[in-house]
Amino acid sequence: MSGMDARAQERTRDAELKKELDATLHARRELGEEYESALVDSFIGKVEQRLDSVVDRRVRRTMAEQQMTAARGGHERTGTENWAERFGFVIVTLVLAIPLSAIAVVNAGLPGLLVAWGGIVGVNAVHAGHVWPRRRDAGARQDSDWED
Repeated sequence: MSGMDARAQERTRDAELKKELDATLHARRELGEEYESALVDSFIGKVEQRLDSVVDRRVRRTMAEQQMTAARGGHERTGTENWAERFGFVIVTLVLAIPLSAIAVVNAGLPGLLVAWGGIVGVNAVHAGHVWPRRRDAGARQDSDWED
């Protein structure tokens, strides 16, 4: 379903819910306060049905995303995993940079040092690109929870 169709359906559903609220308020004015709790319960039931459908769609979407990730052989990383992995990699890189720098300076002087640090920066750049892959839909709009 295209984004335009989903937004049109969302507006239709919102309009229907607004009409239900208006009808409930009108009925409350006509019937009086003795029917207020029944009318409110009825309207809340309709809102709960709407929320249930939104939650169901969100759960189905999340499960589908997880199944796609599993089918591709990957796993989702949590923010803690990413932070720990990045921190550990940076520490290891800096520790290894000291002897590599010394070896490069002793054997090739300043050009050797520049090549060694160019390699260190390159390895870190490749690792950063691997840990933080770019999302294909980074510029795309965010899906609304109210859409199908």
